[in-house]
Amino acid sequence: MRFCLVTIFPSLVREFAKYGLIKRAVEDGRLEISAVDLRDFAHDRHRAVDDAPFGGGGGMVLRPEPLFEAVEASKREGEKVVLLSPQGALLNHAKAVELARLPGIVAICGRYEGVDERVRKALVDEEISIGDYVLMGGELPALVLMEAVLRHVCGVVGNSSSVEQDSFATGLLDFPQFTRPAEYRGLRVPDVLVSGNHEEVARWRRREALRQTLVKRPDLLEKLDLCDEEKEFVSALKNEMRRSKSYTGGLQ
Repeated sequence: MRFCLVTIFPSLVREFAKYGLIKRAVEDGRLEISAVDLRDFAHDRHRAVDDAPFGGGGGMVLRPEPLFEAVEASKREGEKVVLLSPQGALLNHAKAVELARLPGIVAICGRYEGVDERVRKALVDEEISIGDYVLMGGELPALVLMEAVLRHVCGVVGNSSSVEQDSFATGLLDFPQFTRPAEYRGLRVPDVLVSGNHEEVARWRRREALRQTLVKRPDLLEKLDLCDEEKEFVSALKNEMRRSKSYTGGLQ
């Protein structure tokens, strides 16, 4: 898969690609990362890529000419042009899986007050947001998008089961994780996890994932088709939380 980021800070992208699984994926040939310097497509000797908005107002807007030319020079067949924007659809697990099926993504990293609307209308295939807040530019959201998508590209994560069990992959938050030592400062790992009983471990993990989701993201449970046993478990958890007054919202 290829990720091409159109940005005024290409060195930021290149530095990010030097670490962790991203670096390994590049070395293994599973990933190609390119950072296109938007200023290379500027039309003046000052390499300006922004201008004041028509109609007045604060801030600057990225001009259409360099963006159109940068994307047209970079995009390959079958790739999708994505604009990182607070106005975009919220990035989630399903979207990351969907985008991982593409041969590549050209990500436009906005700056200042955003991009000229003609870019959005005529050039962009999809707008994506990583949350309901505003950053100073689209570089970090583009890198977040890249990490989220690449986890679902075959071979990038060595242990595929870890991806299959990620939070949101099953519709639930992840279960609690423990490692050695089995006891530390009087805090013990749950006995079931060191019992060697794989069936009981799986059952414990499923129940703890339900518990975590009920406490932290109860809205996710509304979208799941739980079996009768799981429904009874969730109902018992809700009653327990009411009694302990440790949960204050969303219980019906």
